[in-house]
Formats: sequence, C-alpha cells, structure tokens
Amino acid sequence: MRWTDIYDIAIALEEKYPDKDILATRFTDLWKWVCDLPDFDDDPKKSNEKVLEAIQMAWLDERD
Repeated sequence: MRWTDIYDIAIALEEKYPDKDILATRFTDLWKWVCDLPDFDDDPKKSNEKVLEAIQMAWLDERD
C-alpha cells in the first residue's frame, strides 16, 4: 500500500483498530499506525495533513 491507497488503508486500519475513536485520533498517531501496517510500503515522509485527513474520513466511512 502507498499513501494514495486511501481506502485500502482505511480498511486495514478498521481491521487492526476497530475500537479506536477515529475522530479523536491525532494525526501523529494515525501516521504511525499507517506506517506500521504490514502491507504499507511507501516513504513515510510523503504524507501530509491532507492525506491523513482523507484517510481519517475514509476510515470513518468504512466504519459506517
């Protein structure tokens, strides 16, 4: 997975962290959780607030 795989990342986060409060999650934590996903293989420095926010919203959609 790469930073552009927003929905795949959201699905993986929901599977790994089903009890997390998505909207209360800090972007620093979200960044670490994404980088720690076993299938994630991208440069950690390529993320930014816009990408993390998109992942957060996709994760929220996935939970609904």
